[in-house]
Amino acid sequence: MASNDWFEKDFYAVLGVSKDVSDADLKKTYRKLARQFHPDSNPGDTAAEKRFKEISEAYSVLSDKEHRAEYDQMRAMGAGARFQSGGGGFEDAFGGMFGQGARPGRGGQPNFEDLFGGMFGGGGRGAGFRAPTKGRDLTASTTLDFVTAVAGDTVKLQAAGGAPLSVRVPAGVADGQKIRLRGKGEASIDGGEAGDLILTVTVRPHPVFERDGLNLRVDVPVTFVEAALGATIEVPTLGGDPVKLKVAPGTPSGRVLRVKGRGITSKDATGDLLASVQVAVPSHLSDKAREAVEALAAALPDENPRADLLDRAR
Repeated sequence: MASNDWFEKDFYAVLGVSKDVSDADLKKTYRKLARQFHPDSNPGDTAAEKRFKEISEAYSVLSDKEHRAEYDQMRAMGAGARFQSGGGGFEDAFGGMFGQGARPGRGGQPNFEDLFGGMFGGGGRGAGFRAPTKGRDLTASTTLDFVTAVAGDTVKLQAAGGAPLSVRVPAGVADGQKIRLRGKGEASIDGGEAGDLILTVTVRPHPVFERDGLNLRVDVPVTFVEAALGATIEVPTLGGDPVKLKVAPGTPSGRVLRVKGRGITSKDATGDLLASVQVAVPSHLSDKAREAVEALAAALPDENPRADLLDRAR
């Protein structure tokens, strides 16, 4: 930023804050405006991009105590120079403030480069005050089968506008989850940090297992006899051998049996396998089997299992 821009730009007005704004309120205001006008939030909007650069420029100066003091001093000098009457002008204003006139430059005009260079440490250009902008974030997507998503894998991606790259997808990633890969996005246009790559993961459903957080759910059919009299049954696990579970006598349909530690493993925890008992009713009965069921019905107490449900619904 050229030195004369300090007179022309009101950084407080750019950020919409007062001159005595606190550091905390300044940062809060900047973050709000940066989110609002960031190019990623306004793709293709040149006006928003310009506004974002103005906001970044203003904050880079006002957020630094030393730079802010120099800026306030410069603005004060500029205001004094504008109200000089007669033949005084900037040279008189600066000369009076620093105890001497500015060294003459070409044609007898004051050499403001020397004056600003002494104040800002070099040439009055103030290049160090401009905040580099972060590169744009890029997006990509990948589809994984259920087992791969649970175990994790390295996938190759082709992001829109970026070069091909290999990415490690962590174990336990869920369907629809977004993974932010720092520095894998678009390079900055002015030397700032690179943008990020936002990877959206789609997970194909499994024919047997369903995910519930870090737990795996599976429906396990049992016969009426197994549910009524009790039994030991085999239950499948994901990527491993079946496990044996004990079904207690009188187990109703829908009861959940838990197998600890056989769910999904993430970096923080491991889930369980939840086996939901489903009593299988035979669709066809032989005459002999029908007679046996009718005999069982006659031997059972005359109870209505829906009586309590009807009472509570009234």
